[in-house]
Amino acid sequence: MIVAVHQGPYAELPAALAAAAERGAELVVTAEMITTGYAIGAAAVAERAEPAGGPLARELAALARRHGVALVYGYPERAGDTVYNSVQLLSAQGERLANYRKTHFYGEIDHSQFSPGADLVVQADLGGLRVGLLICYDVEFPEPVRAHALAGTQLLLVPTALMRPYERVADALVPIRAHESQLYVVYANRCDTEGELTYCGHSTIASPDETVAKAGDGPELIVADLDPAVLTRPANTYLADRRPELYRSLTEEGPQA
Repeated sequence: MIVAVHQGPYAELPAALAAAAERGAELVVTAEMITTGYAIGAAAVAERAEPAGGPLARELAALARRHGVALVYGYPERAGDTVYNSVQLLSAQGERLANYRKTHFYGEIDHSQFSPGADLVVQADLGGLRVGLLICYDVEFPEPVRAHALAGTQLLLVPTALMRPYERVADALVPIRAHESQLYVVYANRCDTEGELTYCGHSTIASPDETVAKAGDGPELIVADLDPAVLTRPANTYLADRRPELYRSLTEEGPQA
């Protein structure tokens, strides 16, 4: 599967999809909350939030159909009176294949604007691969990525809004997550400024063996051809050598440090 990452603003998304399609991409992944901005305040988020099947989803479904590419985008999702930080996967035919709500919150921005999701592993089949979704801070915990690996995810898509000075997450941690859980990780970041936050770019496409595509600090479209055969040649034996019976205490309720 040929995957592209759009590291640029929402206004440039139609042009990015056209360029990705010209380069043979079957899937385009965009940043966390790309449709509205991330650090815009609880009132603005609540005002602009839409249902998963709302007008924005229909607009982007039409865009995906026009260019013949699947699309993953971040947006504020309204479900009744509750607002989630969500990402949605649309097929190249504009079908809604999966919707994930961020489960791990970073700082006051997340806590003040959103409610946490309750489903850790959300998957769909796309292009012959089992695709999973996480958002930004989720991938910084080993447990969500390992849960995806154990559930059969082969391609993990992670829209994000990573700010400076935390470039190390994109540069070092994301490839490690791909290596230790033996899957592809596509990490799509922003590269602009929003209020006091400066997003660092450095979008990354990593296989279990290597970083196969990497963006810099500015607007960019990166593309990589992901070979499913790589996943049949494990770079390590971590998954096979696990001893789950020793790890039960990690999920037991107890005193917090």
